[in-house]
Amino acid sequence: MSESNDSYEKIIKATSIFGGVQVFNFIISMIRSKLISVLIGSTGMGIVALLNATINFIAGFTSLGIEVSAVKYISRNYVDGDSYELSKTIFIIKRIVWVSGILGALSVLILSTKLSKITFGNLEYTTSFIWVSMTILFRQLSVGQLAILQGFQKLKSLAKANLYGSFFGLLLSIPFYYYLKLEAIVPAIIISSIAALFFSYKYSNRIKLDKIEVVKKELYYESKNIIFLGLRLSFSTILTAFSAYYLQIYIGNNGGLATVGLYNAGFVLLNSYVGLIFTSMATDYLPRLSAVIDNELKTNEAVLQQTLIGGLIITPIITLFMLFSKYIVLLLFSNEFLIIVPMVTIGALGMIFRVVSFSIGYMVLIKADTKLFIKSAIGFNALNLVLNLLGYYYYGLLGLGIAFTLHYLLHLIFVKMISFYNYHFTFDIEFIKVYIVCLVLCLTAYLSTLIENETLKYSLSGFVFLFSLFFSLKEINKKINLISIASKLKTKIYVFLFKKNV
Repeated sequence: MSESNDSYEKIIKATSIFGGVQVFNFIISMIRSKLISVLIGSTGMGIVALLNATINFIAGFTSLGIEVSAVKYISRNYVDGDSYELSKTIFIIKRIVWVSGILGALSVLILSTKLSKITFGNLEYTTSFIWVSMTILFRQLSVGQLAILQGFQKLKSLAKANLYGSFFGLLLSIPFYYYLKLEAIVPAIIISSIAALFFSYKYSNRIKLDKIEVVKKELYYESKNIIFLGLRLSFSTILTAFSAYYLQIYIGNNGGLATVGLYNAGFVLLNSYVGLIFTSMATDYLPRLSAVIDNELKTNEAVLQQTLIGGLIITPIITLFMLFSKYIVLLLFSNEFLIIVPMVTIGALGMIFRVVSFSIGYMVLIKADTKLFIKSAIGFNALNLVLNLLGYYYYGLLGLGIAFTLHYLLHLIFVKMISFYNYHFTFDIEFIKVYIVCLVLCLTAYLSTLIENETLKYSLSGFVFLFSLFFSLKEINKKINLISIASKLKTKIYVFLFKKNV
């Protein structure tokens, strides 16, 4: 097998592992969404969304970007085979996540009154913020453990930690929602963060490391390097969290908590179902790209491989979602949420642009060209916020779906220009041909949803889905032997579910 084909197979294997996990996570998310929508309605979902948006915004500042910088440092030392440097890096990272987690928790605790006033327009949720402040510490500790697994490329353990954390977080939350209704929101958020922390520790502790001690001077110096890199890399995350926080406050002030709940239901659906492959891609892609980032040829090759496979995988997902979007919303939520169908349908179209800009964007991220990164992060987040505010102002929830797709189209155009002028990245003819077909299929699937005749609409949508599935499998099979991989599937599933990770 050639090196290129071997790379494609690694991408498919990693994506299939985490794609499978994301399917389970989607099922868990589906059950959680159904549970919340039935027991506490769109208003309850709005409260959950605003609490989480606030926590994510504060965590963006206090996490110090460890979730990215830690993976980069660990994966680099792991590939180099330097066990001492590897153990030292992990020792330092564990200290950083404790400090940053406590800092984040204290920030929410101290600002709880102001956060309640800013977020909800009253002081009613001050106690809620006091209680959920601890989740920042739990989340940050989880991030540190998961970064270790990702840096060591222990993908099966990483997948299991995410899967079991989500499952048991839901399982333990169900009684609270059933008996306490709206009062269950805060306990459920805390329980979910504890479950995630427990399983991240369970699997990361299986990695054997050298026992070392780091002197204070070295601890300070190395921590500074990791934190500075993390802050540069997390700048975009902070801006994204701020944009999401501000947008939801704006929607809440103009449309009420129920509208915030509807908005979040729509984008949870997009990110959980249509966007399920992005977590799969990022988990393997980040350390793999980090390892070759100093080699321009290998970097461009890795990005091209990722964009090609990503586009082929997501196209059938998009077309299937458009075919059954109405029924998916009914399955996941209730009749109250049918109003979001037009929003999520046109929003799904944006994923065909996002899958490419996502792959290229990671190259810009890992290159860590600070000035370029900061400028692009500010520009993209400002563009996203303005598009969303205008979209909601003029077209309501539908406008948010339009803004989502338009943002990722413009994001793709601009990030491609940035990567070309700064890193000489170009698409090859093979990718262009494949991507044009994927784009046409997704556009056709969307346009078919606008047909009023039900028989014609579902016939055309069904045909587009089947054709997109055939096309994707055919193109992927050119890169790897799908039949050979399929023959090993039962064994891989068994090993993944029942064997201890090594």
